[in-house]
Amino acid sequence: MEIKLSTANTLETGATWSLPEVRNVTQNRLLLHLAFWTVYVVFFGLLYGSYIDDYYNAFMVELVELPFKMGLVYFNMYYLLPRYLLQKRYLEFVVYLLLLMGAIGALMQFVLLPFLIHPIFCPTTCTQDTLTFYRFVKNIVNINYVVAITAVIALLKNWYSHQRAARDLTQDKLEAELKFLKGQIHPHFLFNTLNSLYALTLKKSDNAPEVVLKLSGLMDYMLHDANAATMPLEKELEYIKNYIALEQVRYGERVEVQFSATGSIAGKQIAPMLLLPFVENAFKHGVSTETKDAWIRIDVKVTDEKLVLLVENCKCIDKASSSSRDMASGIGLKNLQRRLELLYEGRYELEVEEEDDSYSARLEILF
Repeated sequence: MEIKLSTANTLETGATWSLPEVRNVTQNRLLLHLAFWTVYVVFFGLLYGSYIDDYYNAFMVELVELPFKMGLVYFNMYYLLPRYLLQKRYLEFVVYLLLLMGAIGALMQFVLLPFLIHPIFCPTTCTQDTLTFYRFVKNIVNINYVVAITAVIALLKNWYSHQRAARDLTQDKLEAELKFLKGQIHPHFLFNTLNSLYALTLKKSDNAPEVVLKLSGLMDYMLHDANAATMPLEKELEYIKNYIALEQVRYGERVEVQFSATGSIAGKQIAPMLLLPFVENAFKHGVSTETKDAWIRIDVKVTDEKLVLLVENCKCIDKASSSSRDMASGIGLKNLQRRLELLYEGRYELEVEEEDDSYSARLEILF
C-alpha cells in the first residue's frame, strides 16, 4: 500500500512514501519536537531559577506557560509563516504576529499570573508589583525568544527543502538526459553494425556467422553493462577490441588497425560506451570509403590520475570535406560531447584535429 503525502515539499519533489516510511517520519518529528521543548523548559527553568533562587517554582511556571507558547509557536509556523511571510505579505505577517503575541502576553499577565501562578506556586514571594506594564512587556519579550528561535528553524528547514528539491530536480533532469543519450547511442551503434553485416550477407561471405557472434556479445554489453553508471575500464577496452575484431572481419586486409594500451588499468572505472564511439567513428567516417591503404591507430594511456585516448584515421581524399563534416556534426560525436559535459564536467579535454589526409580525436579524462 502506498500513499502520496500532500505536503508542500512532497508536491514539489513528487515523492511517494510508503506507510511505514510515513510512520517513521512522523515518529522522528514528534521526538524532535519533544526534545526541543524539553531543552527549552530546562534551559529557561534553570535560567530563571538561578535569578529568583527558586528552581522548583521557575520550572512549574515554565510548564504552566508552555501550552500557550506552544500554541503560538505552531500557529506561527504552520499558518502565519506559509500564508503571509513566505508569500511576501510582510506587513500582514508582522501585524498578525504582534496582535497574537499581545493577546498571549495579556492572557499570561492578567489570567495566569494572578489566578494560577501566584496563588499556587508563589503565594508569599510574588507581589502585585509583577502585574505591572513592565511585567507585561517582559512577558512579550520572553515569548519573543521562543517565537524567534522556532521561526528561524522553520525558515531554515523551508530553505533547505527547496534547495534539496531543486537539486533533486536538476539531478533527475540530468539522469533523464543521460538515459536519452544512451538510448541514442544504442540504435546508432546497432545501425552501423547491421550495415556491416548486411554487406557481408550480400557477398555471401563466410565471415557473416562470426560477425553475428561478435555482434551478440556487443549487444549483451549494451543491454546489460552499459546501463550501469560506471564500469571497469578493462571491460570497456575489451569491448573495443571485440568491435575492432568485428570490423576487421568486414574489411579484411583493406584496413590496417593498430591498437595499443599502456599503463595500469586495474581498478579504474569509466562511464560505459564513452570510448567506443571514437573507434566507431574512425571506421564509419574514416575508412568505409577507402578501397586500399586505409589505416586506423588507437592509443590508450592510463596513469593514476588520468586516461588519454588518441584515435587517428585516414580519410578518403575524394570525400574529405563531407567526411570531416559528418564526423564533426554526427549523432555519435555530438552525443558524446554532451555526455562528457554531464559526467565529467571540468575533468575532461576533447581535441579534434583535421589534416588533409587524416583525422584525429584526443580525449583526456581525469579519474
